[in-house]
Amino acid sequence: MSSREKILSAIRSSQPAFRELPALPTGQPAAPQELAERFSKVLEAIGGAVYFVPGFDAVAKILKELHPGAKRIVSDCPELAALAERPSGEEDPHSFEDIDVTVLRAQFGVAENGACWITEERMIERAVPFICQHLALVIDKKDIVPSMHEAYDRIAGEVYGFGTFIAGPSKTADIEQSLVLGAHGPRSMVAFVLDMDAQDAGFY
Repeated sequence: MSSREKILSAIRSSQPAFRELPALPTGQPAAPQELAERFSKVLEAIGGAVYFVPGFDAVAKILKELHPGAKRIVSDCPELAALAERPSGEEDPHSFEDIDVTVLRAQFGVAENGACWITEERMIERAVPFICQHLALVIDKKDIVPSMHEAYDRIAGEVYGFGTFIAGPSKTADIEQSLVLGAHGPRSMVAFVLDMDAQDAGFY
């Protein structure tokens, strides 16, 4: 028996027994408010910010306060036409190099890790969420799922060319385990959670 055959034989004889795949976690469905609070807590812990707002007027107000010196704001949200330009998506991607703030409408959020799912049809252009200085994503409170299990169930039947989960601003901790935000993408990220009860609760 050759050395190769001995090695392969030893590997075959040492295989662990087959086991059933573990069951996916289940539990009582969480209320939208509970999921929204969990989403907010996690996103803030990884460097992002969350505002619960009753509508786009509050979004515009907060963005003006956060970025008073912004020279170029772009958005795919028609509700923000007075604040931001709305590119057609046919522009040369290089023309977006000077974007200060980008505001996009994401499909949904994930409470488990503070991520937002967005496909290219809502990005204006693929580079836009990653080339801007500051990123803002808008989601509905009812569109926050508990975990990535539900997230992948939700996108399983979708048809899209490109999509991504975005959680917080760009960051790295490769050097001396020192966290640096805005390392290779947006320097900040804020999520606006549309919530009709936000005004009464004083969240904005």
